[in-house]
Amino acid sequence: MSDVLEKILAVKRKEIEVARIHRALADLKRDAESIGATSRDVLAVRGFAARMRARIDAGQAAVIAEIKKASPSKGVIRPDFDPPEIARSYEAGGATCLSVLTDAQFFQGAPEFLRAARTACSLPVLRKDFIVDTYQVYEARTWGADCILLIVAALDDALMSELEACAMDLGMDVLVEVHDAAELDRALRLRTPLLGINNRNLRTFDVSLQATLDLLGAIPSDRIVVTESGIANPQDVATMRAAGVDAFLIGETFMRAPDPGRALAALFAGADRKHASR
Repeated sequence: MSDVLEKILAVKRKEIEVARIHRALADLKRDAESIGATSRDVLAVRGFAARMRARIDAGQAAVIAEIKKASPSKGVIRPDFDPPEIARSYEAGGATCLSVLTDAQFFQGAPEFLRAARTACSLPVLRKDFIVDTYQVYEARTWGADCILLIVAALDDALMSELEACAMDLGMDVLVEVHDAAELDRALRLRTPLLGINNRNLRTFDVSLQATLDLLGAIPSDRIVVTESGIANPQDVATMRAAGVDAFLIGETFMRAPDPGRALAALFAGADRKHASR
């Protein structure tokens, strides 16, 4: 585990301690479980994995478009940051789902960004954060999240399984993220069909699409492989689709564009045909 990740996880644990003082776990759990009792509830779960699968089955690329203001390595990425406007732009540009950063200290995210983005569109939304406790899973559902991220490098197997079960009990989906073969082996023990491969090396921070390509042969065909980081041009998209990868999580490329949704549409223009199957 990188020093940066260790530092982030330490901050997360402290944040949870403070949050529990202000809102008891029992109260938070009750609120999370009461959401979506009827289909008319505005926070009723929108099927994240189902939406991804439907797009792929239609022969199209399934894009998780990310709403991110900043990162630890790049600083502020988008000074003019308006989550509702970005969400609407993404939806118009053909995004399948959204990913919204909620980490405050390292990514300048906030729960309010997730709520505002989800309210502004009809897309399912992933809470993009460093989840290390069921408290955060219940938080995510009360904010309206339809999916959570689990980073294998940050979790042991028992906790990872517990967090997945908690999310699924609330009707949410889970995107599990890996960086290498050892993490992939652990991730495949989970039930979720959503398997993200981060092309960014946790230790060097170098980015290579080969990270995704190298792992494909070990992944069962019933999993939805989501390639993350480093997708910057149509050739990158074509390379992935030719290898049978039809799902993408992209943030920085779009966040630096004047109109994120238009950038999304341009990047995937002509990509709505399945080139290969794994």
